[in-house]
Amino acid sequence: MASVASRTNPLLTSLPYAFTWRRFRFRTICSGRPGFAPSTSPSPSPPSDSVLPVAGTKFLETFKEEFEIGSRQITLETGKIARFANGAVVLAMEETKVLSTVASARGDSLRDFLPLTVDYQEKQFAQGVIPNTFMRREGAPKERELLCGRLIDRPIRPLFPAGFYHEVQVMASVLSSDGKQDPDVMAANATSAALMLSDIPWGGPIGMIRIGRICGQFIVNPSMDELSLSDLNLVYACTIDKTLMIDVQAREISERDLESALRLAHPEAVKYLEPQIRLAAKAGKHKKEYKLSMVSEGTLEKIRNLAKEPIEAVFTDPTYGKFERGEALDKITQDVKRTLEEECDEESLKVLPKTVDTVRKEVVRRRIISEGLRVDGRRLDEVRPLYCEAGNLPVLHGSSLFSRGDTQVLCTVTLGAPGDAQRLESLVGPPTKRFMLHYSFPPFSINEVGKRVGLNRREVGHGTLAEKALLAVLPPEDNFPYTVRVNSEVMASDGSTSMATVCGGSMALMDAGISLREHVAGVSVGLVSEVDRSTGTIKDYRILTDILGLEDHLGDMDFKIAGTRNGITAIQLDIKPAGIPLDIICESLEPALKGRLQILDHMEREINAPRTQDDRNSPRLATLKFSNDAIRRLIGPLGALKRKIEEETGARISVSDGTLTIVAKNQSVMEKVQEKVDFIVGREIEIGGIYKGIVTTVKEYGAFVEFNGGQQGLLHISELSHEPVSRVSDVVCVGQQISLMCIGQDVRGNIKLSLRATVARPGSETNNVVEGSNAHTNQAPNVWASVGDVPNAQEKQNSAAKDMLGKKYKISEVDASSSSPTILIRSAAECDEEEKSASLNQSSKASKTKMSNSMSPRAREKGLDGNFVSEDEEEDKYSSTSPSVSQDDQNDKQAAAGAPVSAKTLKLGMQVTAKVHQIRARGLVLDLGGGIRGMYRFKISGKKDFEVGDELQVKCSSFSSKGIPVVSLVEDE
Repeated sequence: MASVASRTNPLLTSLPYAFTWRRFRFRTICSGRPGFAPSTSPSPSPPSDSVLPVAGTKFLETFKEEFEIGSRQITLETGKIARFANGAVVLAMEETKVLSTVASARGDSLRDFLPLTVDYQEKQFAQGVIPNTFMRREGAPKERELLCGRLIDRPIRPLFPAGFYHEVQVMASVLSSDGKQDPDVMAANATSAALMLSDIPWGGPIGMIRIGRICGQFIVNPSMDELSLSDLNLVYACTIDKTLMIDVQAREISERDLESALRLAHPEAVKYLEPQIRLAAKAGKHKKEYKLSMVSEGTLEKIRNLAKEPIEAVFTDPTYGKFERGEALDKITQDVKRTLEEECDEESLKVLPKTVDTVRKEVVRRRIISEGLRVDGRRLDEVRPLYCEAGNLPVLHGSSLFSRGDTQVLCTVTLGAPGDAQRLESLVGPPTKRFMLHYSFPPFSINEVGKRVGLNRREVGHGTLAEKALLAVLPPEDNFPYTVRVNSEVMASDGSTSMATVCGGSMALMDAGISLREHVAGVSVGLVSEVDRSTGTIKDYRILTDILGLEDHLGDMDFKIAGTRNGITAIQLDIKPAGIPLDIICESLEPALKGRLQILDHMEREINAPRTQDDRNSPRLATLKFSNDAIRRLIGPLGALKRKIEEETGARISVSDGTLTIVAKNQSVMEKVQEKVDFIVGREIEIGGIYKGIVTTVKEYGAFVEFNGGQQGLLHISELSHEPVSRVSDVVCVGQQISLMCIGQDVRGNIKLSLRATVARPGSETNNVVEGSNAHTNQAPNVWASVGDVPNAQEKQNSAAKDMLGKKYKISEVDASSSSPTILIRSAAECDEEEKSASLNQSSKASKTKMSNSMSPRAREKGLDGNFVSEDEEEDKYSSTSPSVSQDDQNDKQAAAGAPVSAKTLKLGMQVTAKVHQIRARGLVLDLGGGIRGMYRFKISGKKDFEVGDELQVKCSSFSSKGIPVVSLVEDE
């Protein structure tokens, strides 16, 4: 068979080797794969069909720059990845690598704006994880990805030349992440290098740096671990001599310290510029000549002559509101349009809107610089009139309404359980977020018609800025277990809605009862400058406090600064020209502080302390302690029972190891949840306690009732009513839910219940409740209406000792601090198992132990006899000072080896050394150690001679009906 070349064109075989494609190591044209061929020696004869072609080696020409900033080794590399992109750079810092690419659309641009798109993406493969989504793919951009995209967009946008309106797309993606470095700053520097390599006209490069501060020492390029300890997170971007972008999150840093950080950040960020210039010199493309959409001087002068005077008349009249001023300016534009149409000036009509906007900018800026007059007649450092209102929506947990001029924001606060915290899936940072601020900018706030779709970059950015500002003053998580969501709804917008959100959010948090350290307020500072066209330097400028929306649009800077009286908590700087000198930025901090203090005065006059909520609307949070078996019963199969309770009550239930957290929106909901939890899990039974149960069986002598988590009790016919009852079915029926009181235990071990004890006697106003009993309806868990309502430590102790005695669950740590003694109680299963192993199967003791398991200390004191002390002796002297706990095998081994005895280690059959504490008529009171008292009964033959303080070797043989250890002497056995 002839070769492909011979078949296709016989002349190819007759050409000298020096003129063939293979001479230059290229494949043949017909092979269909352009590239390099294998380096083989020339062969005079065509290859045989049985020999397969061998792939050649392709050499990728790469260029690399290495440098060091802040003790971090940084590498810029191009040429290996994404070779078809207009510009592509991989920036590496340790094991974290970020790829940034840029591309520009070809063809003429038919628009009057720069369509720049920045997409930042963190895929889970960068940390070796498969996405936990249904499709196992990354979904829509997360908030962090949108924020990082904005962080890249803000400093690079001002450096594109005026009139360049071609579509540009930047795509930054994280290739690998070791979790030590935040890739956001790396992506911005990689984007700058990619733009330098491309043929897109751009006025870079830029450098971006992160500065932290730990113990007063500034740190350049801090790691994520260092950043978690830092009280400052400053991201700074600049050119060689001008500032482009600032983003700050801090814990009340002073203006002086912030200026020091900015002065340090600038020279460190400039270190990124030289490596980018060197890389572009080696591998960069020649900048392409793009068509710029510029307005000719003749057209600009013509429209200026037509529109300048009417525009000045509108801007010099401070009585105009936002929309009235906008309608007047639109009317001027229409008048100019009619004039140009009469003159048939098509060129001017195409650029009319943009040119009129340029004239407006010239008029406003000239008046501010030359006359010091603003659009609404205010002084340059004057804040607009304020209106503050807290608690305007009393049904909510917290609410506020904040107005500054025509800008108005409604803020609300919702408190939730710890399980409501937002789960984050970013490559770096914490896994959850318990404080969220969601900012919403509806179209009606600017009297427009719009469609709400997904996450908006602007809304996410403004909400995150306000969230950073308020995060610094929240109480610590240990003292404040709630998850908090602040919702900011912009009702009207005329500039600086994000700073209004900070003010309104701070008041709403106070209204919700959250103990903020300080109020936080924010104000936006603007800049109007006059630039020398020949040199590009600023000749004159004015700083404006609390800018309007129009001043933001026509000015040079939007410098948002939020903080307390003590310092700054958040900053965001965006500019329109190609950089502003750092000296002007630092000078703007002083007027921002003065404006912030004025706003704080108004806010504090409205609300200056956490508000105490009423019982009707205040949220409730309770933390209950249960065994894991009890929690397992409460959750139900696959969490079905827990979900059912949440659906029926509207509360939120969070479960962790041994802890159940309930969050309800008010007290009535909390009571419903507790009632359902008590019915499923049960609580410790006590005489005098009132329980809700369901009648399961009706007999002639009474009814059996299921209550307290599935326990059975006997409601005797004599306890149905104060009046004689002939038939049980006349009073109760199967399935009926009733409230009953525990009154004791019969000889068969059944729990005795009473219905008549919960009903007032005829002619009496009070219920027949045992005096001193603690009914369930009076036992409220430690529920916080708000942080401001939490009592002090002494009040907690008194409340716990008075109201919580006998509760099976503990609320936070209050019960543990109670000074009232409790009884050591063993479960029936544990006691039966120990008695079988020790051959102590005595039916009477087993019956008493079983009752001891289900009855509380107070019930034993009222209804049971200890069979040891006389009636005139105080029974509480035998009570233990340790709480009821479960047994553990490892603790038993430690106790047997001589470890101190405690309620957790004492078991049947255990030998301990005891001291005689007291000599009684019928036996001894022994101190077993660990605050536990036991008893030893004298034998019938009589008592021996004992003295207080004697040490005896004893063995725990049983427990009394009160749970008191009963011991026997080892030498007697």
